[in-house]
Amino acid sequence: MNPFRFARIPQVLFRIGAVNDLSAIAAGYGSSLVLVTGARSFAASRHDEHLFDQLTARGVIIHHVTVAGEPSPALIDEAVSRLKGRPVSLVAGIGGGSVMDAGKAISAMLTTDGSVTDYLEVVGNREHPGTKVPFIAVPTTSGTGSEATKNAVISQVGKEGFKRSLRHDNFVPDLALVDPDLTLHCPQEITAAAGMDCFTQLTEAYLSDKASPMTDALALDGLKAVSRSLIRSYTNGGDIKARSDMSYAALMSGICLANAGLGAVHGLAGTIGAMFNIPHGAVCGTLMAPANEVNVRELRKMSKQDQALGKYAILGRIFADATGKSDNYYIDFFIDYLNAVSYRLCMPKLSSFGLIHGDLETISSQSDVKNNPVRLSPAQLAGILEQKL
Repeated sequence: MNPFRFARIPQVLFRIGAVNDLSAIAAGYGSSLVLVTGARSFAASRHDEHLFDQLTARGVIIHHVTVAGEPSPALIDEAVSRLKGRPVSLVAGIGGGSVMDAGKAISAMLTTDGSVTDYLEVVGNREHPGTKVPFIAVPTTSGTGSEATKNAVISQVGKEGFKRSLRHDNFVPDLALVDPDLTLHCPQEITAAAGMDCFTQLTEAYLSDKASPMTDALALDGLKAVSRSLIRSYTNGGDIKARSDMSYAALMSGICLANAGLGAVHGLAGTIGAMFNIPHGAVCGTLMAPANEVNVRELRKMSKQDQALGKYAILGRIFADATGKSDNYYIDFFIDYLNAVSYRLCMPKLSSFGLIHGDLETISSQSDVKNNPVRLSPAQLAGILEQKL
């Protein structure tokens, strides 16, 4: 067995109705809470007013921060500037990945000086000491797995933009409160994009050259949940069993990506997300099929049977109804399934977000795909993008 390391994970509370415990948990930290939510999603749910009432009844002062879209350095810096000097005892992020990332970043930046940009990987020039205000992550979508990771993704969108992480082992949430009931009101379009993000993360972590027996076990269990419930949660958003499956799968995806890394799809998606205002999950869902098709094609060219091809066959067996077929059958089935699910979930073409052919070389040359199961050239990456332009 190859040696491996496994990063810390948060304390996890996974239960339908668990959000009702949040006010008591928050009060246990102190009397001042920074509550980070989306601009509309949580406010539109039946839990919003109830939670505010519960917190107020317990004497908790609420400082509310809303996040529309992916968090930018300006949003984080403005929120921290407004909150610094106040006796904040806890930060809680209730929302999708962007909200949880914003909450992580705010909790970290409340304890230090400077702009969050100063501490971001690659673009920053300072090392964060790892101090933070306690942070609780409460996902309302089943996608990024940010409730289980140590990084907060911060984006500056534009031709000279960036999408980089504020990262430290201490930034793992103190608690991941996962309540599938919170995902019941997730719109169909977001359900599709978040679900494909989760699906991609589990698949890429499983195929990663950094995968371990532990991440493989968790990824495969998460993928079995995806196979049962991704389409069901999309077609019937009120199916609590399907929503629970996808909440579990997203949690597993966060744990797996934190320990095994990701591949070509996420490498390309990160670069695209820095240049264009495009939902991360939509990029993942759009590129999932062509990226894996290229992976399989290149792996089959190798002189020896690669372990990754065996893993692709296992993936095919999870999603196929047929039994007793050859490995090649299941490998091809998995690629066909990815094409079918992308069509079923209405994944968009990249041009619908402003990408043109002239952008492909820049994106492919700037994308990091270091944990992909096979090395892909910039030309091959550009070919993946061109299929979905």
